[in-house]
Amino acid sequence: MPEANTEVPKALEAMVDTVLRYRPKPTSAAQKKRKRKQKKAITIDRSRAPRVAEFFAGIGLVRRALEGEGFRIVFANDIEPTKAVLYQANFDASDLVVGDVCSVRGRDVPDIDVATASFPCTDLSLAGNRAGLAGKQSGMFWEFARVLDEMGKRRPTVVMLENVPGFATSRGGQDMRDALAKLAELGYQCDVIPVDARWFVPQSRPRMFIVGSRRHDLVASPLLRREPPVCAETLSAYVDRLSSEDPRWWPADRLGRFLRSLSPIQAERVAKLRCVGKLEWSTAYRRTRNGCAVWEVRPDSVSGCLRTARGGSSKQAVMETGHGDVRVRWMSAREYARLQGAPDFHIDDVSENAAIFGFGDAVCVPAVAWVARSYLLPLLQEKFPTTHRHVTTRSCPVGMSLMT
Repeated sequence: MPEANTEVPKALEAMVDTVLRYRPKPTSAAQKKRKRKQKKAITIDRSRAPRVAEFFAGIGLVRRALEGEGFRIVFANDIEPTKAVLYQANFDASDLVVGDVCSVRGRDVPDIDVATASFPCTDLSLAGNRAGLAGKQSGMFWEFARVLDEMGKRRPTVVMLENVPGFATSRGGQDMRDALAKLAELGYQCDVIPVDARWFVPQSRPRMFIVGSRRHDLVASPLLRREPPVCAETLSAYVDRLSSEDPRWWPADRLGRFLRSLSPIQAERVAKLRCVGKLEWSTAYRRTRNGCAVWEVRPDSVSGCLRTARGGSSKQAVMETGHGDVRVRWMSAREYARLQGAPDFHIDDVSENAAIFGFGDAVCVPAVAWVARSYLLPLLQEKFPTTHRHVTTRSCPVGMSLMT
């Protein structure tokens, strides 16, 4: 097994539109076998949909994305009862197991083709405590790996993990190295793929996807060799259009505190937006600067990364400007849903804050769909006909290679 290499996070940070590949050093016989397979066309049986087990399922946005690409969820697990309410309101939840993943055994999981894991980011995020995979929350990765291990020969062909970019830098890169090494021990050759929701919706939400295959012949679509065009839409197509008298707008005293907290640069930005002859929308976050709570407004009409109010993060506010006016309010749960690519998600069965928590802790549907379409389906040879293409690599950290 390769030794830890602290150059891994530096390499990942440099990869905006490329794929890092991790694999144990193959024997010469394995290399020859891979080359032989690359020359063969694959005959595919289209008679069934790939079967998926969804770990850390949350409110089910991974499911929403995968079902849209033709996958079938046959097992799901999450510990949060409130998220389960939203899951049950939007899907046939007969396969949802609400409870601690620590109680799930390999024998509990049916035969599957894919296992997904959007495990907690709390200990990996820059906004969190950075305890890494040794932390109580993000350490749930090891429980996912345990379940895979207990499945033995029934392990799925493909795994897909999703987490924050901080995974790459946590403990100097050691956490990602350990996770990739564990997946390699279970038989998975892995690619690490950076994806940003900004490519699909007006939300800045960079994420790291790890896709692993037990076939050791990853066949990523050429789409993964470049990032898709950035979404041209702005917040204007996603925000709730409220009248100026709507009570959700902050009252004058609270608005005054918001404006007084702005730095000179921020205040100038708001003043310019206020003078525009049409309505425009921006987002704002509360920050602590020099020990003081202040508000900062994004310079574009794009949402910042949607988050929960945990781990040092704050709720996001929407600012409406133009025609000499400025109004501010909290972003609504429905706006969260739209920016996560699930505009029609049923959210009436929980409180506004519970829905915001669920979406802030979820994935962006079109981002996952893009990974599924560009990568998972080509890997699942029983579902999607493809011909192996030759993958060339160039120098990269020990135990990893870079798709070109």
